[in-house]
Amino acid sequence: MLYDLGSRHGTEINGVRLTPHRPYPLNTFDIIKLAKGMTVLHFSYTFAEQTLDLEPLSVTGRVSVPELPLTIHWEKRECVVEGKRIPMSEKEYSLIRVLHENANRLVPLEEIKAKVWPERPPGAEGVPDVTLDELNALVYRIRKKYGKDTFLISAVRGSGYVLESELQSS
Repeated sequence: MLYDLGSRHGTEINGVRLTPHRPYPLNTFDIIKLAKGMTVLHFSYTFAEQTLDLEPLSVTGRVSVPELPLTIHWEKRECVVEGKRIPMSEKEYSLIRVLHENANRLVPLEEIKAKVWPERPPGAEGVPDVTLDELNALVYRIRKKYGKDTFLISAVRGSGYVLESELQSS
């Protein structure tokens, strides 16, 4: 049985979107798609005493998010949002990169300051002297420039930021 527990981007079996919180029986050869196709599972049910070797999935260099027409070209430091090329400033690139590498996890303010502003002299705590206003302004510019739903960046008051994403960095 497969249940979608109310996920943001839904679940499909053989191209049919599931209704959240309802049981769906699975059959051999069913194709399960999570996150609008970012993860695809091929279901097989056998009693054989064997294991299935899977090739590791990795995301490198370029990331595409089909549900948001977004592509990040890390090497070019640019995003393509809904077909529009948007160059990233150095600070935007650095912040998006550190948040993406730690997707769905809290990135502490100290780590963000060290990775985004490495040229700044250290302050009292030994991390670059960057104000919260500067950091908040950078997040605001990213939301405004790329669209508020392109990068779902959540602030954790006094602690850091989280990039909410179904993508994981490898």
